[in-house]
Amino acid sequence: MAAVGAEAGGRAGQLRSSGLRHGWTTGACATAAAKAAYTALLTGGFPDPVTITLPKGQRPAFALAVEELVQRGSEPVGAMAGVVKDAGDDPDVTHGALIRATVRAAEPGAGVVFRAGPGVGTVTKAGLPLPVGEPAINPVPRQMIRDAVAEVAAVYGGSGDVVVEVSVDHGEEIARSTWNPRLGILGGLSILGTTGIVVPYSCSAWIDSIRRGVDVARAAGRTHVAGCTGSTSEKVAVAVHGLPEDALLDMGDFAGAVLKYLKRHPVPRLTIAGGFAKLSKLGYGHLDLHSARSQVDKGYLAELARRGGADEALVAAVAAANTGLEAVQLCRAAGVPLGDLVAEAARATALQVLRGSPVAVDVICIDRAGTIVGRAEPLGP
Repeated sequence: MAAVGAEAGGRAGQLRSSGLRHGWTTGACATAAAKAAYTALLTGGFPDPVTITLPKGQRPAFALAVEELVQRGSEPVGAMAGVVKDAGDDPDVTHGALIRATVRAAEPGAGVVFRAGPGVGTVTKAGLPLPVGEPAINPVPRQMIRDAVAEVAAVYGGSGDVVVEVSVDHGEEIARSTWNPRLGILGGLSILGTTGIVVPYSCSAWIDSIRRGVDVARAAGRTHVAGCTGSTSEKVAVAVHGLPEDALLDMGDFAGAVLKYLKRHPVPRLTIAGGFAKLSKLGYGHLDLHSARSQVDKGYLAELARRGGADEALVAAVAAANTGLEAVQLCRAAGVPLGDLVAEAARATALQVLRGSPVAVDVICIDRAGTIVGRAEPLGP
């Protein structure tokens, strides 16, 4: 990958500067497998490689590792295709996993019905972006699969009414190395991804790419940059502030890297945008937001809720919440501004790190769907 220069800024340039090979999410692999399987169900033949469209318009092609057409007499009644996940240079526990999709006809008008096959988990606790009892196939991968099914149906005259069962070979075993069991996702892995692309994780390379992103923004004369934990928060920051690409820093989990570099190389305004749970960790004082090195402190959230006017029953419910998302949902329903309180705490931590540097900070907290659940207005020295 080419190194970033003064002419290539923002998140895209920053990613290029990492020098690492990107990979594909489980959601992208499941989509490719589902598209190949549905094509075979309608035509009798598997496309190999199979090309899909990612949420940002990229069109990668995936080779099939396995394929099987189930026939009753001369009629195909089901089809299965599988793709081996390539996580690129990211040390992802699902790298090399075989992700399968089996497609069968559903009742007319059913649309796309999702099922968890072997190795894919089922949601058993509240506080996740899917209802209890649903297969752990997240919203963006579901939409990608729906779009792929619709594309195939339009080309080959299908109804688009299908059952898509996603499975992962050895997924239940792999899931023991993830947070799924603690979150109440039982039986296997989650099918994840908001962009379809796995961004490789390397502390030194990623921190260096953040620094280069700040350098590019300063060279372009930007007076306002946004440090975002991911693509969804980046979209929100752009929608709220109208920032150009070269003002966007893909902060990921490295909040401390952004703040410490901006302290030495200031830009007048910094927006921090990210998921509520991650930013609650920043509010508590953690500068590395990765789940392996910092955790959401439910007791801390409960104390913030108390300060925000929560009664003791709500405080107890927050302390016992399954996830940070559940905690903020409980408080929103009761009119307690937990999201704002977390945003203000995150801003306070950021200003403490930036102390002595002329940088004003505002914070935007979002949920997994990209809905703003907390704001802290600009404050600076």
